Amino acid sequence: MRELVFALEYTPGTNAVADILTSNPETKIRSLSCHVSAENLWRVDYVTGGQSALDELTETVTNAEYYTDCLARRDCEADWETQVIDRTDDALVLYSYWSRTPSCTSIPHLALDHFGNGLIFQTTWVGHRYEWRIIAPDDTSYHAFRDAIENEIDDTTGVTFVRVGDADDATPDDATPDDGDSSLTPEQDAAMRAAVEHGYYRTPREIETYELAEKLGIPGSTLSYRLRRAEAQLAENYATEHSPPANLSPPDT
Repeated sequence: MRELVFALEYTPGTNAVADILTSNPETKIRSLSCHVSAENLWRVDYVTGGQSALDELTETVTNAEYYTDCLARRDCEADWETQVIDRTDDALVLYSYWSRTPSCTSIPHLALDHFGNGLIFQTTWVGHRYEWRIIAPDDTSYHAFRDAIENEIDDTTGVTFVRVGDADDATPDDATPDDGDSSLTPEQDAAMRAAVEHGYYRTPREIETYELAEKLGIPGSTLSYRLRRAEAQLAENYATEHSPPANLSPPDT
């Protein structure tokens, strides 16, 4: 099986759920199940956090103007509902059902269009970062799917591709730049240096992709692409330059 891991990062004020999660950093949304057909999407999510945050999330997701997973972000006339099926003081379980229309789409629908049936989805949403993990058949190629996501989102959302590879070893399949050069392009170099300078790689992260993109004056999707290409190239360079000795024996077990 192959996997793709990536994250959407919402600009403040563009997604009500992301704004609530950012204001309540202890709150997390994790998928329990997510299923998609050509016309429909249904999923169950487990939410943990403080009582006031859960109350606010419940009110927001059950009365929102559009379905949270819809990438269109406009009135697409979709038929959807989200309801609470279980609730405690510090957790709740949400069930959502959405019927797709020609003017709207979602990440699971894009995946279905590109990869076909038999997909597994896992999601984790903390703050403005909404991370997706998709498991697909071995012969899956992700490049067209990446382009489709970047075409669907607008400048209010950044996307960072974290990993592409085998589900059991997470080895990247696109670690070399498009031109085969072992060095970074000037654009990648500038993006990487700015990310380091502004604390993008610190823990906890001091700046989000959309914020750094605003400082650089480029779209969030462009910055995400440059960073992931630079990260892949730097990782490959490191592995090449620090190869273990050929006669290195594995540790005793």
